[in-house]
Amino acid sequence: MKKQIIYIAHPISGDVNENLKSIKNIYRYLSLKNKVIPFIPYIATIESLNDNNQKERLIGFSHNEAIFKSGIIDQLWLYGGIISEGMKIEIEWANDLGIPIITKF
Repeated sequence: MKKQIIYIAHPISGDVNENLKSIKNIYRYLSLKNKVIPFIPYIATIESLNDNNQKERLIGFSHNEAIFKSGIIDQLWLYGGIISEGMKIEIEWANDLGIPIITKF
């Protein structure tokens, strides 16, 4: 049986370092469980582009939108206790593309 590719959505802004730590812990946990493939492409975006620069932020979102539209994502899992503005966009993409959304708060 094919492992599902799960896009992990999580707030970033606010305490960026703590949020990144949380995201990396989620990735590690899910990877070690070995039941799904966690997918967090925006980590590279956060590490490489300036999220406070609107032009660079939009570049990152355009990359993520292309990933959603590629058809490789099987489910969107929501973490972090709140729905950030970025997560709202990811939820909208998932809804438009018929990708199931699972809340994991």
